Amino acid sequence: MTPSAIYSSILKCTKQGKKQFAVLIDPDKFHSTKIIKLAEAAGVDYFMVGGSLISSGNFDKCVETLKSNSSIPVIIFPGNNLQISKHADAILLLSLISGRNPDFLIGQHVISASFLKTSGLEIIPTGYMLIESEKQSAASYMSNTTPIPNDKFDIAMSTAMAGEMLGLKIIYMDAGSGVKRSITSEMIKKVKSTIEIPLIIGGGINTPEKAILACKAGADIIVVGNALEKEITLIKSISQAIHKF
Repeated sequence: MTPSAIYSSILKCTKQGKKQFAVLIDPDKFHSTKIIKLAEAAGVDYFMVGGSLISSGNFDKCVETLKSNSSIPVIIFPGNNLQISKHADAILLLSLISGRNPDFLIGQHVISASFLKTSGLEIIPTGYMLIESEKQSAASYMSNTTPIPNDKFDIAMSTAMAGEMLGLKIIYMDAGSGVKRSITSEMIKKVKSTIEIPLIIGGGINTPEKAILACKAGADIIVVGNALEKEITLIKSISQAIHKF
């Protein structure tokens, strides 16, 4: 894809009110191309690849397999500076703006900067916001940060606004992998009302109904990962629900 093609597509869909669906792939759990075929058939918009902790060394191979077997764009969703592959189309350069750990605000980025500069990847600066769920997520544990309380809408709104004013191009709010409670519609609605850039919502979305609620509240892209690991056929029903908008 051409430089900035993915972000331009996201921006265009956001302005048109078209919702998009991203399937999150954990390289440690990627052992079959079945999910690729189902995603293609369901009209999934993006694959995202990454995780808070990857132990198999399978990251680059996972990205290559997705690219060689599918036309769906592959976006890196990095848990750290080791999760980079030149075979992907783009990377969400995450700045963990909900926390105060400088390593995830700028430290990891400095380490990766030289490689990213020459990688050919489309780089999308993204404000990453962890939202409190019913249990501590892997992301909050690994990043040593405290999520924004799920009822503190003013903090979430101000954090998102600050990210946009700093020049970040996307806000990504995440309840964490495998959680049962997704981000509330009220929080999504309030955050969306304060920003003009695209809003990604992930974590705890394990039914078409939850995806619909998030879309109605203002989500531009829905990300689902853990739920599909448990029930892969949800790809079709969740994709259909999201693309009705």
